[in-house]
Amino acid sequence: MFDPPGLRILVLGDVMLDRFLYGDVERISPEAPVPVVRLRETRAMPGGAGNVARNIAALGGQAVLIGLRGGDAAGSDLATQLAATPGVTDAMVGSAARPTICKMRVIAGTQQLVRLDDEVAAPADAAEEAALLGALRAALPGSKALVLSDYAKGVLAPAVVAGAIAAARAAGIPVLADPKSDDFARYRGASLLTPNARELARAARLPTGTEAEVAAAARAVMARAGIPALLCTRADKGMTLVRADGAVASVPAEAREVFDVSGAGDTVIATLALAHAAGHGLEAAMRIANAAAGIVVGKLGTATVSAEELAHALHAQGEASPGGDALLDRAAAQRLVAEWKAHGLRVGFANGCFDILHAGHVALLRAARRRCDRLVVALNTDESTARLKGPSRPVNPLADRAAVIAALAAVDAVVAFAEDTPLELIRALMPDVLVKGADYTVDRVVGADLVQAAGGEVALVELLPGRSTTDVLRRGGG
Repeated sequence: MFDPPGLRILVLGDVMLDRFLYGDVERISPEAPVPVVRLRETRAMPGGAGNVARNIAALGGQAVLIGLRGGDAAGSDLATQLAATPGVTDAMVGSAARPTICKMRVIAGTQQLVRLDDEVAAPADAAEEAALLGALRAALPGSKALVLSDYAKGVLAPAVVAGAIAAARAAGIPVLADPKSDDFARYRGASLLTPNARELARAARLPTGTEAEVAAAARAVMARAGIPALLCTRADKGMTLVRADGAVASVPAEAREVFDVSGAGDTVIATLALAHAAGHGLEAAMRIANAAAGIVVGKLGTATVSAEELAHALHAQGEASPGGDALLDRAAAQRLVAEWKAHGLRVGFANGCFDILHAGHVALLRAARRRCDRLVVALNTDESTARLKGPSRPVNPLADRAAVIAALAAVDAVVAFAEDTPLELIRALMPDVLVKGADYTVDRVVGADLVQAAGGEVALVELLPGRSTTDVLRRGGG
């Protein structure tokens, strides 16, 4: 995803175990006015600073994770989760004095009902501070950036923050900090802070409702803390980057739908660190991180963004993607669909040549997207199109067709197939909804039997009359 790939990023901070209990609510308890949740699934994953590391790895980087872990069952579970996460190196420090931080969320449908926190938020003691800084110094060689992920649980005590920043600066690598303390001066020496609007308002003791107010509050705390740049995340208002030299840049929020904002800040700082380490300026890194945030809030739970998702989102926005183009290969599409399904998202599939994009195509894809949470569009390759439509087709080559389709808001991924039909691609992706025009019948839809046998459905949508590529070419004299 990022060039060069495999950039190594250090992540130091409050690591926790996130547990999610998913179930269904059908009645209220007779014992108290609370819902009865029938448990159907339990998941666990690294959270807090661990989620930053997961996001770095998901985007193609290498993360070295440093924090405190207790010698308890949750600590063992956390170690198991980290070992099973490719791209994350476990450099955690054991602690006999504290439990592993564990957050348990109970979710019915897409609604979080309750969260239970098991934690001790005391500052790290002297022995823990020394061990954390020792682990950091050992991991510095070859690293390209340091992320301080502060959840105010005690790992980033003042001495640890100061020592970590000094070590990183001596190694010549940037430091990005997600602050929780109201005193931003404790992060003095960092390259960039990434507070949200509420955290910035609290630290500056100033309002942050408008861009001008954000800029004023940022300048106030930057002057006090000696920080050269601050990026404020502003929920549905997007992001604002303020520099000590007075420059201000903003981007609007990109999310089309919001399921869960938990962990979005982790995605932002992970993407910023990778993009900046790859050589992108802060403004470009902000745009990349904003696209990543727009994706992750559309997922339930502590989620990550894949390299394929981010590349597609940037292409759709007309941004230069850090590697790759609009077209996914089959393996990447499989990974993406599997990730969407793992987050409970309903995946749709539509296919065609889409040679000259017209209103009929757009209407079809919009209708398809209304029937699912994520839509994959499969395009015939140039050779496949020629066999299907004749030697004069396609008018536009595959790369151009993919670029145009990927730019549509209704489309979440674009893949190609070289065969005469998309049957093998459907078999590989196994979508939940197979979409074709109403000029078909279900028995004529390729792959319909596969999808229906797996519990999916075939949707036949109405077409705009008189709109076809053949008609367009005829009217144009082609």
